[in-house]
Amino acid sequence: MRKSFRAEELKPHGYHLESFQQIQVLIFAIEEINHSGILQNITLGLQIHDACNVLQGVLQIVTGTSRAIPNYRCLSKVPLSGIIGAALSTHSLLMAHILGLYRYPQIQKGRSPVTKSLYVLHRFLNVSHFSTSPLLSDRRKFLSFFRTVPSDEHQSHGLSKLLLHFGWIFVGLVAVDNDYGQQGIQLVRQDIVKAGACVAFIEYILIGQANRNAPHITQVIKKSSVNAVVLFSSGVDLVPIFIEMINQNVNGKVLIASEGWSTSTLFSNERFTQLLFGTVGLTFYSGRIPGFAEFINKVHPSSLMGHEWVKVFWEQTFSCRFPNNKTSGETIKISEKDCTKTENLEQVKNAYTDVSNLRTTNKVYMAVHVLARALEDLRQYTNGNGSYMAIQDFKPWELLHFMKNVRVKLSNGRELYFDKNGNPPAVYDIINWQMDPNGTTWQVNVGSYDNTVHQVFNINSSALVWATGNGRPPCSICSDSCPTGFWKVPIRGQPICCYDCVLCPQGEISNETDALGCFGCPWDKWPDPQKTKCLQKTTEYLSYEDLLGTTLAVTSVLSSLVPGCILRLFFLYRSSPMVKANNYSVSCLLLGSLSLCFLCSLLFIGYPQTEKCLIRQTAFGLVFSLCVSCVLAKTLMVVFVFMATRPASKLKTWARPKVSYLMIIVCFILQLIFCIAWLSIAPPFSQYKILPQPVIIVECSEGSPFAFWTMLGYLFLLATISFMVAFLARRLPGSFNEAQYITFSMLAFLSVWTSFIPASLSAQGKYTVAMEIFAILASSWALVICMFLPKCYIILFRPDMNTRDLFKKETFFSNSFLKM
Repeated sequence: MRKSFRAEELKPHGYHLESFQQIQVLIFAIEEINHSGILQNITLGLQIHDACNVLQGVLQIVTGTSRAIPNYRCLSKVPLSGIIGAALSTHSLLMAHILGLYRYPQIQKGRSPVTKSLYVLHRFLNVSHFSTSPLLSDRRKFLSFFRTVPSDEHQSHGLSKLLLHFGWIFVGLVAVDNDYGQQGIQLVRQDIVKAGACVAFIEYILIGQANRNAPHITQVIKKSSVNAVVLFSSGVDLVPIFIEMINQNVNGKVLIASEGWSTSTLFSNERFTQLLFGTVGLTFYSGRIPGFAEFINKVHPSSLMGHEWVKVFWEQTFSCRFPNNKTSGETIKISEKDCTKTENLEQVKNAYTDVSNLRTTNKVYMAVHVLARALEDLRQYTNGNGSYMAIQDFKPWELLHFMKNVRVKLSNGRELYFDKNGNPPAVYDIINWQMDPNGTTWQVNVGSYDNTVHQVFNINSSALVWATGNGRPPCSICSDSCPTGFWKVPIRGQPICCYDCVLCPQGEISNETDALGCFGCPWDKWPDPQKTKCLQKTTEYLSYEDLLGTTLAVTSVLSSLVPGCILRLFFLYRSSPMVKANNYSVSCLLLGSLSLCFLCSLLFIGYPQTEKCLIRQTAFGLVFSLCVSCVLAKTLMVVFVFMATRPASKLKTWARPKVSYLMIIVCFILQLIFCIAWLSIAPPFSQYKILPQPVIIVECSEGSPFAFWTMLGYLFLLATISFMVAFLARRLPGSFNEAQYITFSMLAFLSVWTSFIPASLSAQGKYTVAMEIFAILASSWALVICMFLPKCYIILFRPDMNTRDLFKKETFFSNSFLKM
């Protein structure tokens, strides 16, 4: 059964070892500068003040005495150069407001969650601590503020890039409830939302509560489906949160650390191993300080500087006590062992003696050298007379001028300088919490984030270790990725990362995962069944290769031979009474036009080229107009001939053959004029008909539907007149009863084209064309069969009926038709 424990068990006793190391590097840097000869005849000194009461401490520093007197500087012999401090951004904001009035340079070396000291340098150097709040970049409010650590604005960009690099687009955010956490976490949120990710929750660690709101925060993290949680806080404020997460058995979450706790030694306890194993985060880049390792090992209780602090450090490090040391009971449990002062620090391995990754300590070292360089530049500055400035009498704003332009070469080859907002180059290390063979966690450098010139994000994925154990980072998404062919539909009331995958609608595709929408294919393409890509549409028209087109073409050609054969037969029997009685010339013209009617259907087969579209309907209209005009002429001639046989009839003139020719010419010319006007005003053309189907219909547009139906209506008019006249003349004497056959032929003709109208409107594509070809063939065959089949039968099989004597009998044609 898991053993729970309390936060009190992990509270650091005594002062923080890293903080004591930072004090030592401050002393080391000052001694290094004093012995280097950089500042000739000038010695740097320092004071260290407690930062628990920031306002009082700052006023004491500015006043120069233990009593704070606003607007007075009581210590005149030793000028104040600058201040290094404080640790918290909130304290630094307060200090910056005060020091900005005097324009004392204030340098921030970083942010330390435990250190609570102000480091004050005397004798031309007086430096301040380290905060990372973006608010301190405002030069209008904090003109004299500088820092040796980048603003949290850059860290927030780096954390958002880290999240997106691993595909964590559904994350939780937890931040400490102060300037550091609130500003930083909001910048992270803005960046990841801008990149398309979303935030499941934002919770704040309430520093005003003893438990830091740990039970509520832990419940939110535990119940949420997110697997990546960003923690923007200091290590001390996270202790209650981590303990509560362990007690509630919160597992399977990867934690993303800000620099405030990413390298903290507070969680080196093995109890945190399972919780923090696989954590990734950002931290300040590390550096080395030559000679510093030997310097810190020389610290001894007999040293004069910080005598009481060293004693407390010695007692804690070696678990011993000095007699009569009043502060020992406050830091460690009273030990029966007495300190002999012969203990050896070189044999101790703790946070104080570890100089392998000097991050915050290096920032203190850099801050001292920056102020020293600015003082040196000030010392070497000459006035207009060529003499050097009296550095003992410089004003704070004079040093501030050189601070803005200072450049210091670091041991790692980088150069430290300040931008217009007093910020240094933003460079971070990316660390990964891994487990050593002893079961304790340690931080491994796996990459870097450099924002100096270009945002360079570099990470060695092979060096990363995850709690999942499969070598791959855990997923942190609300919904699975939508495959191609689908698009994301947001779920009402849920973050934008929570969505349903919906299949693209008909006619649209999505060719990428997690598509925000689908799009239609080009006009000549069609989605595949999976709706992931566009396929080329097939073009459809009545072609000769098509079975239907081939059948109709063969039928048309063969059918066109029939009128030719009949014409040949009429030519051979042109002297027979049958041929003479049926107007030989008009019959030949009719047979020729019928042959053309069959052949004109070939213009409707094949690819609808523009030239073919121009002539096919007009050719059809003109040929059929000629054909129907011949039928009309024959019908009227039957009537005229019968009426001309009556006594005293004046219609003999109309019974002449020239009248029939004239009627044919007039009817044909009217259609010709109309077709010419049609081609001139709105000619037919080839077009593509786009349908919601994987096919493109290539067809001929009639140009003007009104013109097409008018042309067809004119044919109907001629056929209707022929039908009505033939119907009325059907009971004329037998020698003229060709009107009966004309009646049947026109009735069939009208029936075919009347049926064509609804059929053409219901069909589409090649079937519409096939319908028209069928109507052409059917109507042409109706004329051939009804008008010429009986005549051919008599000519070929009943020559005995093809005599002049029989033609004079009244019942000749009726008897012949009954015997067929």
